Amino acid sequence: MASEKDTGPRRVGVDIKIDPETHRGVYANKAIVAHNEDEFIVDFIVDLPPQPQVVARIVTAPIHAKRLLETLADNIHRFEARFGPIPTGRRHAPDGPNA
Repeated sequence: MASEKDTGPRRVGVDIKIDPETHRGVYANKAIVAHNEDEFIVDFIVDLPPQPQVVARIVTAPIHAKRLLETLADNIHRFEARFGPIPTGRRHAPDGPNA
């Protein structure tokens, strides 16, 4: 019987190996996404002087890209519910050609 503290489906633990360099992670402040019929390519970039540099590239199948999108959306929703809205810093373009 589920308790009131259950928040969703349970996941079976998976033993995942990660080497120390990957575990440390890399910083990125931009990303570029491209795709073709078979795969999505995500380049993570550090945009700092003297020149932006790709620090990681992920190539994945469309179904995994969609699952990543859904997982990120869910995590952003839970983050904002706890900590408040994340500002995007984007400004909306004015309407019309003469606005």
